[in-house]
Amino acid sequence: MLKADEVVRELQKRYRRRERKEEPFYTLIFTILSQRTRDEQTEKAAERLFKRYSNAEELADADIKEIEELIRGVGFYREKAKSVKGVALRIKSLGGVPDTIEELLKLPGVGRKTANCVLLYGYGIDALPVDTHVHRVSNRLGLVSTKKPEETEEALKRLLPEELWGYVNDLFIAFGRDICKPVAPRCRDCPFRKGCRYYLHTTSHITVA
Repeated sequence: MLKADEVVRELQKRYRRRERKEEPFYTLIFTILSQRTRDEQTEKAAERLFKRYSNAEELADADIKEIEELIRGVGFYREKAKSVKGVALRIKSLGGVPDTIEELLKLPGVGRKTANCVLLYGYGIDALPVDTHVHRVSNRLGLVSTKKPEETEEALKRLLPEELWGYVNDLFIAFGRDICKPVAPRCRDCPFRKGCRYYLHTTSHITVA
């Protein structure tokens, strides 16, 4: 059976995590835009948006239609425009981006993944964002047996020392795109296949060279 800390430490040898830290408000808006959207589209939309509106105060006063046009290209851009506007209004009234998960979750359109991204990348606080890659990879390897990303987050926190929480999102995303793909995972190239629940289950009835 694979151990979560050993998996993370092996992935540290193969992949890099992104720089910490970024401006909290930028991280917050970028993560909202990134939901169900490819990175390159998110980056282009965020660049257009922040070129026009550089802070929460300016964005709070923006016309919703203009926000829609600036972020067009990301998935569900009309709904996200409303979330972006709502978040900006709230941040303006608060005087800054909250630095606790409890307060971040009170913001419109903000779930646990987004809140954890703000803590991790915006404030440099050890947090454990769980997206679809992290959820899939964790369950596929057999590190956890969970149905929802929120359950995966809590399970991984119990399995990992806190100093490794901040590595999970970047490393599992990289591994999930490179080897442990959603469709046709490259099991032959996987360093964990001998202990992987998915691999052992799918090859248990055939002879593997």
